[in-house]
Amino acid sequence: MRFLRRSLGGLFLFALTLALLAHAGRMLWSAVETRMNAEPRSFAQQERVAGVRGLTIAPGRTRPELVVFGELLSSRTVALRAAVGGTVQDVAETMVEGGAVTAGELLLQIDPADAESALARARVDLEDALSEGREAERALELARDELAAAEAQAVLREQALTRQRGLQDRGIGTAPELEAAELSASTAAQAVLTRRQAIAQAETRIDQAATRRARAEIAVAEAERDLANTRITAPFDGQLTEVAIGPGSRVAANEQLAVLVDPDALEVAFRVSATQYARLLNEEGRIAGAPVRVRLDVDGLPLTGAGRVVREAAVVAQGQTGRLIYAALDRAPGLRPGDFVTVIVTEPPLDEVATIPAAALGADGTVLAIGPEDRLESVAVEQLRTQGDAVLIAAADLAGREIVARRTPLLGAGIKVRRLDDTPADPGADPDAAPEMIAPEMIALDPARRARLVAFVEASDRMPAEARARLIEQLGAEEVPAEIVDRLEGRMGG
Repeated sequence: MRFLRRSLGGLFLFALTLALLAHAGRMLWSAVETRMNAEPRSFAQQERVAGVRGLTIAPGRTRPELVVFGELLSSRTVALRAAVGGTVQDVAETMVEGGAVTAGELLLQIDPADAESALARARVDLEDALSEGREAERALELARDELAAAEAQAVLREQALTRQRGLQDRGIGTAPELEAAELSASTAAQAVLTRRQAIAQAETRIDQAATRRARAEIAVAEAERDLANTRITAPFDGQLTEVAIGPGSRVAANEQLAVLVDPDALEVAFRVSATQYARLLNEEGRIAGAPVRVRLDVDGLPLTGAGRVVREAAVVAQGQTGRLIYAALDRAPGLRPGDFVTVIVTEPPLDEVATIPAAALGADGTVLAIGPEDRLESVAVEQLRTQGDAVLIAAADLAGREIVARRTPLLGAGIKVRRLDDTPADPGADPDAAPEMIAPEMIALDPARRARLVAFVEASDRMPAEARARLIEQLGAEEVPAEIVDRLEGRMGG
Protein backbone atom coordinates (compact mmCIF):
# COMPACT_ATOMS: atom_id res chain seq x y z
CA MET A 1 0.00 0.00 0.00
CA ARG A 2 2.86 2.32 0.90
CA PHE A 3 4.63 1.43 -2.34
CA LEU A 4 1.55 2.31 -4.41
CA ARG A 5 1.16 5.63 -2.64
CA ARG A 6 4.77 6.61 -3.32
CA SER A 7 4.54 5.55 -6.97
CA LEU A 8 1.45 7.67 -7.55
CA GLY A 9 3.15 10.69 -5.85
CA GLY A 10 6.23 10.38 -8.10
CA LEU A 11 4.05 10.05 -11.19
CA PHE A 12 2.19 13.21 -10.19
CA LEU A 13 5.37 15.20 -9.74
CA PHE A 14 6.71 13.99 -13.12
CA ALA A 15 3.50 15.02 -14.87
CA LEU A 16 3.59 18.43 -13.17
CA THR A 17 7.19 18.94 -14.31
CA LEU A 18 6.32 18.08 -17.89
CA ALA A 19 3.41 20.52 -17.77
CA LEU A 20 5.63 23.32 -16.51
CA LEU A 21 8.28 22.65 -19.19
CA ALA A 22 5.64 22.66 -21.91
CA HIS A 23 4.25 25.96 -20.63
CA ALA A 24 7.70 27.54 -20.53
CA GLY A 25 8.46 26.33 -24.07
CA ARG A 26 5.22 27.76 -25.32
CA MET A 27 5.93 31.12 -23.74
CA LEU A 28 9.45 31.22 -25.27
CA TRP A 29 8.12 30.32 -28.71
CA SER A 30 5.46 32.96 -28.45
CA ALA A 31 8.02 35.64 -27.49
CA VAL A 32 10.32 34.73 -30.38
CA GLU A 33 7.44 34.67 -32.84
CA THR A 34 6.22 38.03 -31.61
CA ARG A 35 9.69 39.59 -31.91
CA MET A 36 10.20 38.23 -35.39
CA ASN A 37 6.82 39.40 -36.61
CA ALA A 38 7.09 42.84 -35.00
CA GLU A 39 7.84 45.96 -37.10
CA PRO A 40 11.51 47.14 -36.80
CA ARG A 41 12.00 50.26 -34.69
CA SER A 42 13.90 53.23 -36.21
CA PHE A 43 16.23 55.53 -34.18
CA ALA A 44 17.22 59.04 -35.14
CA GLN A 45 20.73 58.98 -36.74
CA GLN A 46 23.19 61.75 -35.65
CA GLU A 47 26.32 62.67 -37.70
CA ARG A 48 29.65 62.48 -35.86
CA VAL A 49 31.41 65.86 -35.53
CA ALA A 50 35.16 65.90 -34.84
CA GLY A 51 36.87 68.64 -32.87
CA VAL A 52 39.93 70.13 -34.60
CA ARG A 53 42.32 72.99 -34.20
CA GLY A 54 42.07 75.46 -37.05
CA LEU A 55 44.94 77.40 -38.58
CA THR A 56 44.41 80.34 -40.93
CA ILE A 57 46.89 80.50 -43.80
CA ALA A 58 48.50 83.93 -44.16
CA PRO A 59 51.14 83.90 -46.95
CA GLY A 60 54.09 86.22 -46.58
CA ARG A 61 57.83 86.66 -46.99
CA THR A 62 59.91 84.18 -44.99
CA ARG A 63 63.63 83.48 -44.69
CA PRO A 64 64.04 79.74 -44.11
CA GLU A 65 66.78 78.45 -41.84
CA LEU A 66 69.03 75.50 -42.58
CA VAL A 67 70.15 73.59 -39.47
CA VAL A 68 73.33 71.49 -39.78
CA PHE A 69 76.27 70.57 -37.57
CA GLY A 70 79.82 71.86 -37.84
CA GLU A 71 83.18 72.13 -36.11
CA LEU A 72 84.78 75.30 -34.84
CA LEU A 73 88.24 76.15 -36.18
CA SER A 74 90.70 78.99 -35.65
CA SER A 75 91.59 80.99 -38.74
CA ARG A 76 94.91 81.97 -37.10
CA THR A 77 96.84 78.85 -36.19
CA VAL A 78 100.60 78.48 -36.49
CA ALA A 79 103.00 75.68 -35.56
CA LEU A 80 105.98 77.03 -33.60
CA ARG A 81 109.15 75.31 -34.86
CA ALA A 82 112.83 75.63 -34.01
CA ALA A 83 114.70 77.23 -36.92
CA VAL A 84 118.03 76.05 -35.44
CA GLY A 85 118.94 73.05 -33.32
CA GLY A 86 120.39 73.13 -29.84
CA THR A 87 119.72 72.75 -26.15
CA VAL A 88 116.75 74.55 -24.62
CA GLN A 89 118.10 77.05 -22.11
CA ASP A 90 115.06 78.99 -20.85
CA VAL A 91 111.30 78.41 -21.16
CA ALA A 92 108.67 81.04 -20.36
CA GLU A 93 106.11 80.32 -17.66
CA THR A 94 103.35 80.70 -20.24
CA MET A 95 104.88 77.92 -22.38
CA VAL A 96 102.34 75.38 -21.13
CA GLU A 97 99.19 73.76 -22.46
CA GLY A 98 96.56 76.48 -22.71
CA GLY A 99 99.01 79.26 -21.82
CA ALA A 100 97.96 82.73 -22.98
CA VAL A 101 100.73 84.70 -24.72
CA THR A 102 101.00 88.12 -26.33
CA ALA A 103 102.59 89.11 -29.63
CA GLY A 104 106.40 89.41 -29.33
CA GLU A 105 106.60 87.58 -25.99
CA LEU A 106 109.71 85.41 -25.55
CA LEU A 107 108.59 81.80 -25.25
CA LEU A 108 111.80 79.78 -25.60
CA GLN A 109 115.55 80.43 -25.56
CA ILE A 110 117.89 77.93 -27.22
CA ASP A 111 121.54 77.96 -26.03
CA PRO A 112 123.09 80.67 -28.28
CA ALA A 113 126.75 79.69 -27.74
CA ASP A 114 127.18 77.92 -31.08
CA ALA A 115 125.34 80.67 -32.94
CA GLU A 116 127.44 83.38 -31.26
CA SER A 117 130.67 81.55 -32.19
CA ALA A 118 129.52 81.19 -35.80
CA LEU A 119 128.68 84.91 -35.87
CA ALA A 120 132.11 85.82 -34.50
CA ARG A 121 133.85 83.70 -37.16
CA ALA A 122 131.71 85.24 -39.88
CA ARG A 123 132.62 88.74 -38.69
CA VAL A 124 136.33 87.86 -38.65
CA ASP A 125 136.03 86.56 -42.21
CA LEU A 126 134.32 89.83 -43.14
CA GLU A 127 137.16 91.87 -41.64
CA ASP A 128 139.66 89.73 -43.56
CA ALA A 129 137.73 90.35 -46.78
CA LEU A 130 137.65 94.11 -46.11
CA SER A 131 141.42 94.10 -45.44
CA GLU A 132 142.02 92.20 -48.66
CA GLY A 133 139.98 94.80 -50.53
CA ARG A 134 141.96 97.68 -49.07
CA GLU A 135 145.26 95.96 -49.93
CA ALA A 136 144.06 95.35 -53.50
CA GLU A 137 143.18 99.05 -53.85
CA ARG A 138 146.68 100.08 -52.65
CA ALA A 139 148.28 97.61 -55.05
CA LEU A 140 146.25 99.12 -57.90
CA GLU A 141 147.45 102.61 -57.02
CA LEU A 142 151.10 101.44 -56.99
CA ALA A 143 150.62 99.64 -60.29
CA ARG A 144 149.25 102.80 -61.84
CA ASP A 145 152.21 104.80 -60.56
CA GLU A 146 154.64 102.20 -61.95
CA LEU A 147 152.82 102.35 -65.30
CA ALA A 148 153.18 106.13 -65.36
CA ALA A 149 156.91 105.78 -64.64
CA ALA A 150 157.35 103.11 -67.30
CA GLU A 151 155.53 105.23 -69.85
CA ALA A 152 157.76 108.21 -69.03
CA GLN A 153 160.87 106.06 -69.38
CA ALA A 154 159.56 104.70 -72.66
CA VAL A 155 159.12 108.29 -73.91
CA LEU A 156 162.72 109.06 -72.98
CA ARG A 157 163.99 105.91 -74.69
CA GLU A 158 161.98 106.81 -77.80
CA GLN A 159 163.52 110.30 -77.83
CA ALA A 160 167.02 108.85 -77.49
CA LEU A 161 166.31 106.52 -80.40
CA THR A 162 165.15 109.46 -82.50
CA ARG A 163 168.35 111.44 -81.76
CA GLN A 164 170.49 108.44 -82.53
CA ARG A 165 168.77 108.00 -85.86
CA GLY A 166 169.38 111.69 -86.65
CA LEU A 167 173.07 111.33 -85.86
CA GLN A 168 173.20 108.23 -88.00
CA ASP A 169 171.68 110.13 -90.90
CA ARG A 170 174.34 112.86 -90.60
CA GLY A 171 177.09 110.23 -90.44
CA ILE A 172 178.07 111.01 -86.91
CA GLY A 173 176.54 107.99 -85.10
CA THR A 174 177.58 104.39 -85.32
CA ALA A 175 175.50 101.28 -85.95
CA PRO A 176 176.11 99.72 -82.49
CA GLU A 177 174.89 102.86 -80.79
CA LEU A 178 171.72 102.84 -82.94
CA GLU A 179 171.04 99.20 -82.12
CA ALA A 180 171.51 99.89 -78.42
CA ALA A 181 169.03 102.77 -78.60
CA GLU A 182 166.49 100.63 -80.43
CA LEU A 183 166.92 97.83 -77.85
CA SER A 184 166.44 100.27 -74.97
CA ALA A 185 163.25 101.67 -76.58
CA SER A 186 161.91 98.15 -77.08
CA THR A 187 162.71 97.26 -73.48
CA ALA A 188 160.88 100.39 -72.26
CA ALA A 189 157.82 99.52 -74.36
CA GLN A 190 157.84 96.00 -72.91
CA ALA A 191 158.00 97.46 -69.41
CA VAL A 192 154.89 99.53 -70.17
CA LEU A 193 153.00 96.40 -71.21
CA THR A 194 154.12 94.64 -68.04
CA ARG A 195 152.83 97.48 -65.86
CA ARG A 196 149.50 97.46 -67.69
CA GLN A 197 149.22 93.74 -67.01
CA ALA A 198 149.95 94.42 -63.33
CA ILE A 199 147.13 97.00 -63.28
CA ALA A 200 144.74 94.43 -64.79
CA GLN A 201 145.74 91.91 -62.15
CA ALA A 202 145.26 94.51 -59.42
CA GLU A 203 141.76 95.32 -60.73
CA THR A 204 140.93 91.59 -60.82
CA ARG A 205 142.18 91.31 -57.24
CA ILE A 206 139.83 94.16 -56.26
CA ASP A 207 136.86 92.37 -57.88
CA GLN A 208 137.75 89.15 -56.07
CA ALA A 209 138.03 91.05 -52.80
CA ALA A 210 134.57 92.55 -53.39
CA THR A 211 133.11 89.10 -54.04
CA ARG A 212 134.78 87.74 -50.93
CA ARG A 213 133.45 90.67 -48.91
CA ALA A 214 129.89 90.06 -50.23
CA ARG A 215 130.11 86.38 -49.26
CA ALA A 216 131.39 87.34 -45.82
CA GLU A 217 128.52 89.80 -45.37
CA ILE A 218 126.02 87.08 -46.34
CA ALA A 219 127.66 84.72 -43.84
CA VAL A 220 127.41 87.40 -41.14
CA ALA A 221 123.72 87.99 -41.95
CA GLU A 222 123.02 84.24 -41.77
CA ALA A 223 124.89 83.97 -38.48
CA GLU A 224 122.94 86.91 -37.07
CA ARG A 225 119.68 85.33 -38.25
CA ASP A 226 120.64 82.00 -36.68
CA LEU A 227 121.43 83.80 -33.45
CA ALA A 228 118.08 85.59 -33.54
CA ASN A 229 116.32 82.28 -34.26
CA THR A 230 117.53 80.93 -30.93
CA ARG A 231 114.79 83.14 -29.44
CA ILE A 232 111.28 81.79 -30.13
CA THR A 233 108.67 84.56 -29.79
CA ALA A 234 104.89 84.63 -30.23
CA PRO A 235 103.86 86.05 -33.64
CA PHE A 236 100.41 87.12 -32.34
CA ASP A 237 98.18 87.00 -29.27
CA GLY A 238 96.75 83.58 -28.57
CA GLN A 239 96.90 80.38 -26.55
CA LEU A 240 99.34 77.49 -26.77
CA THR A 241 98.51 73.84 -27.33
CA GLU A 242 100.44 70.65 -28.08
CA VAL A 243 103.39 71.93 -26.03
CA ALA A 244 106.12 69.27 -26.11
CA ILE A 245 109.26 70.95 -24.79
CA GLY A 246 110.93 71.83 -21.52
CA PRO A 247 114.20 73.22 -20.07
CA GLY A 248 117.23 71.07 -20.94
CA SER A 249 115.56 69.42 -23.92
CA ARG A 250 117.48 68.95 -27.11
CA VAL A 251 115.70 70.17 -30.22
CA ALA A 252 116.52 69.70 -33.88
CA ALA A 253 116.09 72.18 -36.67
CA ASN A 254 112.45 72.45 -37.86
CA GLU A 255 111.19 70.44 -34.86
CA GLN A 256 107.67 71.44 -33.75
CA LEU A 257 107.65 72.91 -30.26
CA ALA A 258 103.99 73.92 -29.85
CA VAL A 259 100.96 75.22 -31.72
CA LEU A 260 99.73 78.78 -31.22
CA VAL A 261 95.99 79.33 -31.69
CA ASP A 262 94.04 82.57 -31.68
CA PRO A 263 90.79 81.61 -29.86
CA ASP A 264 89.09 84.85 -30.88
CA ALA A 265 89.54 84.35 -34.65
CA LEU A 266 86.94 81.60 -34.87
CA GLU A 267 85.29 80.14 -37.93
CA VAL A 268 82.96 77.18 -38.32
CA ALA A 269 83.27 74.52 -41.01
CA PHE A 270 80.11 72.64 -41.94
CA ARG A 271 79.02 70.39 -44.78
CA VAL A 272 75.73 70.67 -46.68
CA SER A 273 74.22 68.54 -49.40
CA ALA A 274 74.18 69.63 -53.02
CA THR A 275 70.46 70.43 -52.74
CA GLN A 276 70.94 72.51 -49.62
CA TYR A 277 73.89 74.27 -51.25
CA ALA A 278 71.74 75.21 -54.25
CA ARG A 279 69.12 76.71 -51.89
CA LEU A 280 71.74 78.91 -50.23
CA LEU A 281 72.91 80.54 -53.46
CA ASN A 282 71.88 84.17 -53.92
CA GLU A 283 70.85 85.90 -57.13
CA GLU A 284 74.49 86.16 -58.21
CA GLY A 285 75.03 82.44 -57.70
CA ARG A 286 77.25 82.92 -54.65
CA ILE A 287 76.95 81.84 -51.05
CA ALA A 288 79.36 84.31 -49.40
CA GLY A 289 77.71 86.68 -46.93
CA ALA A 290 74.88 84.41 -45.78
CA PRO A 291 74.13 85.02 -42.04
CA VAL A 292 75.15 82.17 -39.74
CA ARG A 293 74.49 81.45 -36.07
CA VAL A 294 76.08 78.72 -33.96
CA ARG A 295 74.87 77.20 -30.72
CA LEU A 296 76.40 74.88 -28.14
CA ASP A 297 74.39 73.64 -25.14
CA VAL A 298 76.50 73.24 -21.99
CA ASP A 299 74.55 71.73 -19.11
CA GLY A 300 71.42 73.45 -20.38
CA LEU A 301 73.14 76.83 -20.75
CA PRO A 302 73.60 77.81 -24.42
CA LEU A 303 76.81 79.31 -25.79
CA THR A 304 76.04 81.19 -28.99
CA GLY A 305 77.84 83.09 -31.71
CA ALA A 306 77.04 84.83 -34.99
CA GLY A 307 78.87 85.46 -38.24
CA ARG A 308 78.72 85.17 -42.02
CA VAL A 309 79.80 82.72 -44.70
CA VAL A 310 83.20 83.74 -46.10
CA ARG A 311 84.21 80.94 -48.45
CA GLU A 312 83.68 77.37 -49.60
CA ALA A 313 86.01 74.51 -50.38
CA ALA A 314 87.45 74.66 -53.90
CA VAL A 315 86.92 70.94 -54.59
CA VAL A 316 84.89 68.06 -53.21
CA ALA A 317 87.18 65.72 -51.30
CA GLN A 318 87.48 62.16 -52.49
CA GLY A 319 84.82 59.97 -50.90
CA GLN A 320 82.79 63.01 -49.74
CA THR A 321 79.56 64.53 -50.99
CA GLY A 322 77.96 67.94 -50.86
CA ARG A 323 79.91 71.13 -50.18
CA LEU A 324 82.20 72.17 -47.34
CA ILE A 325 81.51 75.76 -46.28
CA TYR A 326 83.38 78.07 -43.90
CA ALA A 327 81.84 80.93 -41.94
CA ALA A 328 83.73 83.50 -39.86
CA LEU A 329 82.27 84.32 -36.43
CA ASP A 330 82.22 87.92 -35.28
CA ARG A 331 81.53 87.19 -31.63
CA ALA A 332 81.42 83.82 -29.89
CA PRO A 333 82.12 84.12 -26.13
CA GLY A 334 82.90 80.82 -24.43
CA LEU A 335 83.35 78.82 -27.64
CA ARG A 336 86.68 77.22 -28.51
CA PRO A 337 88.24 75.59 -31.59
CA GLY A 338 87.25 71.94 -31.77
CA ASP A 339 83.72 72.42 -30.42
CA PHE A 340 81.00 70.50 -32.31
CA VAL A 341 78.16 73.01 -32.65
CA THR A 342 74.76 73.42 -34.23
CA VAL A 343 74.90 75.76 -37.22
CA ILE A 344 71.85 77.75 -38.35
CA VAL A 345 72.23 79.29 -41.81
CA THR A 346 69.68 81.84 -42.98
CA GLU A 347 68.62 81.12 -46.55
CA PRO A 348 67.54 83.70 -49.14
CA PRO A 349 63.93 84.89 -48.59
CA LEU A 350 60.91 83.15 -50.10
CA ASP A 351 57.71 84.95 -51.05
CA GLU A 352 54.09 83.75 -50.82
CA VAL A 353 54.86 80.99 -48.30
CA ALA A 354 53.28 79.96 -45.01
CA THR A 355 54.56 78.06 -42.00
CA ILE A 356 52.38 75.21 -40.76
CA PRO A 357 52.98 72.43 -38.21
CA ALA A 358 54.39 69.25 -39.68
CA ALA A 359 51.41 67.38 -38.20
CA ALA A 360 49.11 69.32 -40.52
CA LEU A 361 50.72 67.86 -43.67
CA GLY A 362 49.74 64.38 -44.74
CA ALA A 363 52.04 61.74 -46.16
CA ASP A 364 50.45 62.31 -49.58
CA GLY A 365 51.40 66.01 -49.55
CA THR A 366 47.93 67.32 -48.76
CA VAL A 367 46.32 69.36 -46.01
CA LEU A 368 42.74 69.28 -44.72
CA ALA A 369 41.02 72.60 -45.33
CA ILE A 370 37.80 73.53 -43.54
CA GLY A 371 35.27 74.23 -46.28
CA PRO A 372 31.59 75.21 -46.42
CA GLU A 373 29.37 73.80 -43.68
CA ASP A 374 32.55 73.06 -41.68
CA ARG A 375 33.39 70.02 -43.78
CA LEU A 376 36.95 69.00 -44.53
CA GLU A 377 38.46 69.17 -47.98
CA SER A 378 41.74 67.58 -49.08
CA VAL A 379 43.99 70.15 -50.78
CA ALA A 380 47.35 69.34 -52.37
CA VAL A 381 50.19 71.72 -51.42
CA GLU A 382 53.85 72.11 -52.37
CA GLN A 383 56.26 71.54 -49.51
CA LEU A 384 59.26 73.89 -49.77
CA ARG A 385 61.25 73.41 -46.57
CA THR A 386 61.27 71.58 -43.27
CA GLN A 387 61.89 73.76 -40.21
CA GLY A 388 62.11 71.51 -37.17
CA ASP A 389 58.52 70.47 -36.34
CA ALA A 390 57.12 72.90 -38.92
CA VAL A 391 57.11 73.00 -42.71
CA LEU A 392 57.01 75.79 -45.26
CA ILE A 393 54.48 75.47 -48.07
CA ALA A 394 53.61 77.50 -51.14
CA ALA A 395 50.43 79.19 -49.93
CA ALA A 396 49.37 81.50 -52.74
CA ASP A 397 46.27 79.35 -53.44
CA LEU A 398 45.40 78.93 -49.75
CA ALA A 399 45.51 82.56 -48.70
CA GLY A 400 42.88 83.21 -46.02
CA ARG A 401 41.70 79.60 -45.80
CA GLU A 402 41.61 77.65 -42.57
CA ILE A 403 43.24 74.23 -42.32
CA VAL A 404 43.47 71.54 -39.64
CA ALA A 405 46.57 72.15 -37.52
CA ARG A 406 46.92 68.49 -36.48
CA ARG A 407 45.73 65.56 -38.56
CA THR A 408 44.63 62.25 -37.06
CA PRO A 409 43.69 58.94 -38.69
CA LEU A 410 40.01 59.72 -37.92
CA LEU A 411 40.00 62.85 -40.07
CA GLY A 412 39.43 62.89 -43.81
CA ALA A 413 37.71 64.66 -46.65
CA GLY A 414 33.96 65.19 -46.11
CA ILE A 415 33.98 64.87 -42.31
CA LYS A 416 32.23 67.64 -40.43
CA VAL A 417 34.30 69.34 -37.73
CA ARG A 418 34.01 71.91 -34.99
CA ARG A 419 36.77 74.30 -33.94
CA LEU A 420 38.35 74.02 -30.52
CA ASP A 421 38.72 77.11 -28.39
CA ASP A 422 42.45 76.59 -27.80
CA THR A 423 43.26 76.58 -31.50
CA PRO A 424 46.45 78.60 -32.06
CA ALA A 425 45.94 81.46 -34.50
CA ASP A 426 49.58 81.36 -35.63
CA PRO A 427 51.63 78.34 -36.69
CA GLY A 428 54.46 79.70 -34.65
CA ALA A 429 52.22 79.33 -31.56
CA ASP A 430 51.84 75.59 -32.03
CA PRO A 431 52.69 74.13 -28.63
CA ASP A 432 54.18 71.03 -30.20
CA ALA A 433 56.49 72.96 -32.53
CA ALA A 434 60.13 73.36 -31.57
CA PRO A 435 61.02 76.92 -30.50
CA GLU A 436 62.81 78.91 -33.14
CA MET A 437 66.49 79.60 -32.46
CA ILE A 438 66.96 83.37 -32.48
CA ALA A 439 69.85 85.62 -31.59
CA PRO A 440 70.11 85.84 -27.79
CA GLU A 441 69.25 89.05 -25.98
CA MET A 442 72.35 90.55 -24.39
CA ILE A 443 72.33 92.49 -21.12
CA ALA A 444 74.98 94.31 -19.09
CA LEU A 445 75.65 93.19 -15.50
CA ASP A 446 76.62 95.35 -12.59
CA PRO A 447 79.71 94.18 -10.60
CA ALA A 448 77.73 92.83 -7.64
CA ARG A 449 75.33 90.81 -9.77
CA ARG A 450 78.22 89.49 -11.89
CA ALA A 451 80.16 88.45 -8.77
CA ARG A 452 77.13 86.51 -7.40
CA LEU A 453 76.67 84.64 -10.67
CA VAL A 454 80.39 83.79 -10.96
CA ALA A 455 80.49 82.57 -7.36
CA PHE A 456 77.45 80.35 -7.97
CA VAL A 457 79.04 78.80 -11.09
CA GLU A 458 82.37 78.21 -9.30
CA ALA A 459 80.54 76.47 -6.44
CA SER A 460 78.56 74.19 -8.79
CA ASP A 461 79.94 70.63 -8.64
CA ARG A 462 77.51 69.16 -11.20
CA MET A 463 78.97 71.14 -14.09
CA PRO A 464 82.11 69.87 -15.92
CA ALA A 465 85.27 71.86 -15.30
CA GLU A 466 85.60 72.86 -18.93
CA ALA A 467 81.98 74.03 -19.13
CA ARG A 468 82.39 75.91 -15.86
CA ALA A 469 85.46 77.73 -17.20
CA ARG A 470 83.68 78.68 -20.41
CA LEU A 471 80.64 79.95 -18.52
CA ILE A 472 82.80 82.04 -16.19
CA GLU A 473 84.57 83.52 -19.20
CA GLN A 474 81.21 84.32 -20.80
CA LEU A 475 80.02 85.98 -17.59
CA GLY A 476 83.16 88.12 -17.61
CA ALA A 477 82.21 89.75 -20.92
CA GLU A 478 80.70 93.23 -21.05
CA GLU A 479 77.35 91.83 -22.23
CA VAL A 480 75.94 88.42 -21.25
CA PRO A 481 73.00 86.54 -22.84
CA ALA A 482 69.87 87.23 -20.81
CA GLU A 483 68.83 83.57 -21.08
CA ILE A 484 71.95 82.44 -19.22
CA VAL A 485 71.43 85.02 -16.47
CA ASP A 486 67.80 84.02 -16.01
CA ARG A 487 68.65 80.32 -15.77
CA LEU A 488 71.44 80.87 -13.26
CA GLU A 489 69.34 83.16 -11.10
CA GLY A 490 66.48 80.67 -11.33
CA ARG A 491 68.76 77.93 -10.00
CA MET A 492 70.09 80.23 -7.30
CA GLY A 493 66.53 81.00 -6.25
CA GLY A 494 65.75 77.26 -6.17
